[in-house]
Amino acid sequence: MVVIRLSRGGSKGRPFFNIVVADKRVRRDGRFIERLGFYNPSAKGGEESLRIAQDRLTYWKSVGAQSSPTVDRLVKQAAAKQAA
Repeated sequence: MVVIRLSRGGSKGRPFFNIVVADKRVRRDGRFIERLGFYNPSAKGGEESLRIAQDRLTYWKSVGAQSSPTVDRLVKQAAAKQAA
């Protein structure tokens, strides 16, 4: 199965996450099919904390990819931020 999930990067104590499409059997930070965006929980001031390519996200969901609960929450957060 193909999943949309977070892949961790950054250094110890300063996490940075890529939102990726990957095979479910591959480890969390391993090989992925496509990078859809990023999430930076420690963004300060004018830094961008979240970016998601909505068109690619829609495509992958239309072909059967399942998204993780955290990615679902971030998508809703991005939609709310865009509407405001």
